[in-house]
Amino acid sequence: MTSTDLLPRVVIVGRPNVGKSSIFNRVVGERRAIVEDEPGTTRDRLEADVEWLDRRFRIIDTGGYETNEQNVYAPLIMGQVQQAIDTAAVVVFVVDARDGLTASDYDMADVVRRAQKPTILVANKADNEARELAGIAEASALGFGEPLPVSALHDVNVRTMLDMVVALLPDVPLVPESDRTRVAIIGRPNVGKSMLVNAILGQERVIVSDVAGTTRDAIDTEIDTPEGSFVLIDTAGVRRPGKLGKGVERHSVLRTTRAVERCDVAVLVVDGSEGVTAQDTHIAGIAVDNAKGLVIAVNKTDLWDDPAERKAWAERQMRSRIRFVPWALYTFISALERRGLPELLRLVQAAREARRRRIPTPELNAILSRAVREHVPPLVHNRRFKLFYATQAGIDPPTFVLFVNDPELVHFSYRRYLERAIREAADFEGTAIKLVFRARSGEDSAS
Repeated sequence: MTSTDLLPRVVIVGRPNVGKSSIFNRVVGERRAIVEDEPGTTRDRLEADVEWLDRRFRIIDTGGYETNEQNVYAPLIMGQVQQAIDTAAVVVFVVDARDGLTASDYDMADVVRRAQKPTILVANKADNEARELAGIAEASALGFGEPLPVSALHDVNVRTMLDMVVALLPDVPLVPESDRTRVAIIGRPNVGKSMLVNAILGQERVIVSDVAGTTRDAIDTEIDTPEGSFVLIDTAGVRRPGKLGKGVERHSVLRTTRAVERCDVAVLVVDGSEGVTAQDTHIAGIAVDNAKGLVIAVNKTDLWDDPAERKAWAERQMRSRIRFVPWALYTFISALERRGLPELLRLVQAAREARRRRIPTPELNAILSRAVREHVPPLVHNRRFKLFYATQAGIDPPTFVLFVNDPELVHFSYRRYLERAIREAADFEGTAIKLVFRARSGEDSAS
């Protein structure tokens, strides 16, 4: 069990648009949750580790709780909120000091009261004295004592709230946190990303529905498996640029990109019933641009009427349409039937191990010297590039510095040739690698 597993959980709850995500972001210290002036923006749970007054805890932002029959997500969100409260050490119940109480606030109060957990009632958006007095007076009727007036926007009383949280936390011993492979689950909307996360976890950790674009925040979840220890990052589906809407949808693209930036390996989920699309290749390019590991999971194989023929078709498609990433690993899964998941996780771990692989300097120079002898560099402006020596400068991703006479003389096709030579000599399948060409004068050219 990791230290994160043992951290006490502080759960932020409340109806939509009371500022739960703004409080979460203020506490975490970054714009981790999507914040828009639109009710119901946060649908799934967001989690982050926080340290305050020498105490560590896990803070959890939940979706807006409302009993609205018109909202297709309402039952799913209500279930998620109830599950989060059940695991909470402390509940932060947020109401709106500006707009006052609604029926949903009273419904939320009943849920929190039944849970019998230590609760802090927060009246957010208390941006001036009049709002503070009015918000406190009305919120007191909920029966959780005197509310704490807070303005997440202006950072008013957020520290006081954290002091109160820490005072209510139980004492929990910590153990060292193990090394985990960070995996971003990426892909177009409605290809089965959230269902894949749930299949791996074996529980309804992320909201799943048949409505495209259900997940709009990036969700981090830890899991230990026979194949290794992972942090799964479920992300919003990325639409084509021409189909991006304003506000939340645009934020979702940024979240997906940020999820890829902080992962070790990206799992690109492809709809096996549709095949590889232009948008799939665009999303794969995000992982390549960030020099990450990449595993392609062809999902929905349960819909194949002729598995052997469709598998061959899918392999041909990948060779043709994702040929710019010949090093990517791929496998075939059914998230619905939970088939192929151990193999997928094994490939993810293999890609992670490749990202940590090192080549000793003498071996690297022997590999590249042989490659240059077998394929003489082409002339560029009547000059030919000369390789002096090379060394591996780092890992995650594997980065190689090649000292040459002039980086401008390295043709892009020859870069690919040298990269292929390194890959063939050492197993870097599943991960991007970087080659940096450096002149003796110190000028660099990276790829």
